[in-house]
Amino acid sequence: MTTLAHRNDTLTRDALAVLQPGFVGTTAPEWLLRRIGEGLSSVGLFGRNIASPEQLAALTAQLRAERDDVLVAIDEEGGDVTRLEVRTGSSFPGNYALGSVDDVALTRAVAAELGRRLAACGVDLNWAPSADVNSNPNNPVIGVRSFGADPQLVARHTAAYVEGLQSAGVAACAKHFPGHGDTAVDSHHSLPRIDVDLATLHARELVPFRAAVAAGSKSVMSAHILLPALDPDRPATLSPQILTGLLRRELGFDGLVVTDGMEMQAISATYGIERGSVLAIAAGADAICVGGGLADEDTVLRLRDALVTAVREGELPEERLADAAARVRALADWTRGAASEPGAASQEGTAPGTGTGSGTGSDIGLTAARRAVRVTPGERDFGPLTSAPYVAAFTAVANIAVGDETPWGVAAELARLLPGTQTGSYADAAVDDVLLAAGDRRIVAVVRDVHRHIWMAQSLDALIAARPDTIVVEMGIDQAPPRGALHVATFGAARVCGQAAAEAVCARS
Repeated sequence: MTTLAHRNDTLTRDALAVLQPGFVGTTAPEWLLRRIGEGLSSVGLFGRNIASPEQLAALTAQLRAERDDVLVAIDEEGGDVTRLEVRTGSSFPGNYALGSVDDVALTRAVAAELGRRLAACGVDLNWAPSADVNSNPNNPVIGVRSFGADPQLVARHTAAYVEGLQSAGVAACAKHFPGHGDTAVDSHHSLPRIDVDLATLHARELVPFRAAVAAGSKSVMSAHILLPALDPDRPATLSPQILTGLLRRELGFDGLVVTDGMEMQAISATYGIERGSVLAIAAGADAICVGGGLADEDTVLRLRDALVTAVREGELPEERLADAAARVRALADWTRGAASEPGAASQEGTAPGTGTGSGTGSDIGLTAARRAVRVTPGERDFGPLTSAPYVAAFTAVANIAVGDETPWGVAAELARLLPGTQTGSYADAAVDDVLLAAGDRRIVAVVRDVHRHIWMAQSLDALIAARPDTIVVEMGIDQAPPRGALHVATFGAARVCGQAAAEAVCARS
């Protein structure tokens, strides 16, 4: 009787240990603290949980008061995907800007400073970097989150990012294995499919992940994508061939395998989150990420019970669940050890002028953003802005991965340099409205991924035809031909990218 009770308790604790749920609020709800006490080993944080560094540090302390080895994870890529600075925009440019500079020492230094700030707030697992090769420029969900389209470039910057982040005692998580860059579908909405042969996958998608493994990445996140060349039946997150055969055995990865959000439609609409979670653990995943959309106790209990039932019914080997739980606990042990090392949270950069410092902050992010900016003069003579302009932001629907709550653009930064700057946001080809609102002010047109939006390109062309002195700032993938009297490419829409662009058009630094 005692043996059976012990087995049941172990099963329940292991089932809780492999879950990485989210929650709502800036303090931990009572149910979450109770489940941590019962064995829940990880918690995922999102923008909704963060108001300030001080509040975040208090929140993580509250979680660890319940259990000192709980893993606190976050989706902090810098650039367009920020949770630490969700209300203001990031102090760090994203991967695409870093890849455009192509200085691995700079990338390592940026990641180290980001890791230092995370560690100072009590976060010890970062679901970053994106190791995806953005081979499809029309990709709706990766884009500037990737270091670029060249596998070797992406590989060397992925490795540098992993090294920098982990030098601060924060575990890196290379994603989205085995590569989300060649998709034209957002897995938040449906299941993407990549129809390329094995040779292409090995020469392109897998190159950065091999580099991440070689660099010692402590975790890897799976992608909800179907790759028939590897597994014609199941997406990577649920595929033993991909997670166990390819990632574990062929690439030799021995760290934590984390799933992408299980509530995403690519999984939940086809398998359901309970069935999907069981299949993911059986396939070789160790941690179930859920909570971006579902963030309540009922979800945690449903997944816990689904895993326990699967073991009892022989669908999920008990040893596999125990192994997954052990890997979660092992990563928690690493983070505690890394955090206790002297100077672990205050590493210095190795690129000239990129020391991260350990005091009140660093300008490494702005330094990197300034280096990434590319300015292309147009056919007309350009004079720097000296008076307050009108900023016309052409905006498409934000993808779910980035979210729509984070501000972006150059208006706020231009207003600091040129008080009186005015702005308007446009979601269609309303060029006459722009001209009317601008009056005789110089126009600065701000876009993201204009090559993906026909209406946006048409709006720019019409605007430039009417006002040839228009300045264009592209804050996404710079795929379209330069437009305007001055074309400024920032390679990302972080706050510091906007600041660097504003300085460029005002000829200030």
